[in-house]
Amino acid sequence: MVEELVVAGAAAASAAVICVTAAAARVVKQYERGVVFRLGRLRPDVRGPGFTMIVPFVDRLHKVNMQIVTMPVPAQDGITRDNVTVRVDAVIYFKVVDASEAVVQVEDYRFAVSQMAQTSLRSIIGKSDLDDLLSNREKLNQGLELMIDSPAIGWGVQIDRVEIKDVSLPETMKRSMSRQAEAERERRARIINADAELQASRKLAEAASEMSEQPAALQLRLLQTVVAVAAEKNSTLVLPFPVELLRFLERATPGDAARQPAAERPPIPGPAASESRQD
Repeated sequence: MVEELVVAGAAAASAAVICVTAAAARVVKQYERGVVFRLGRLRPDVRGPGFTMIVPFVDRLHKVNMQIVTMPVPAQDGITRDNVTVRVDAVIYFKVVDASEAVVQVEDYRFAVSQMAQTSLRSIIGKSDLDDLLSNREKLNQGLELMIDSPAIGWGVQIDRVEIKDVSLPETMKRSMSRQAEAERERRARIINADAELQASRKLAEAASEMSEQPAALQLRLLQTVVAVAAEKNSTLVLPFPVELLRFLERATPGDAARQPAAERPPIPGPAASESRQD
C-alpha cells in the first residue's frame, strides 16, 4: 500500500514538473524579441531568439516582431498651395528598434504609425505646389520621413523610408496640362523652324555674294539645275534666262540697237522662259 502511494506521488510530482516546465518554456524566433512583465512590472532584460524560461503564472512574455514592416498609406485628398485638388497615396517602411518602448510607450505602434503617416501626408500636400508633387518627389519624401520619424523615435520605432506612390489629378487639370505641353512643343518647333530659315537665308546670301563676283558660277549653277531637272524624264523643260545674258546678247549686236531711238527700244524683259520638247 505504501509503495503504491509512493509511486502515485512520484507520478503526480513528475506530472506537475512537466506541466510547470511546459508553462515556463518559451521559444523566441530569430526575428523576434521577448519583453517580460513580472507581476505587471517590466523586466529590464529583453529575451533574445531561442529557448527561454519564465516564471509560470507570474511572468508574461510579449513577442515583438523586429522585421521591416511595409505599410501602405491610404490615399489622402487635399488642396495644394496653388489651389489644386489632388489625391495622393504613399507607402512607408519602418521597423521596431526598441522592443520595450514599442510595448510600453504606445498601445498599438502599427496603428499609431499609420495615423501619423496619414496626417503628415495631408500636411505635405497643403505645403507643396503641384509641380513639386509631380517632379520633386525626393525632397517631399525626405520631409515626410522627418515628420513621421520625430514622434516615432519615442515609440521605439525607426522609419526607414517613405515613398509617394501616385498623385491623381482631376480630368480638367489633366487636359489643361496636356494642352500646355502641346503648346510648349509647338513653340519649340516654330523657334527651330525660324532658326533654320535664318541660317538658310544667311547661307544663301553668302552664296549670292560669291556668285556675283564670278558670273561664270551663275551659269554653271544654271546648267546643274538643267541637268537635275532633265534627269526626272520630264516632257517639258522650262529654262530661265538671266537678265545679264540678254544684256550680253544686246551688246553683241550693237548695229540694230544703235539705229533705233532710245524711246523705241523695247524694254529689257525679266527672266524669260523657253520651252523645248523632248522626245
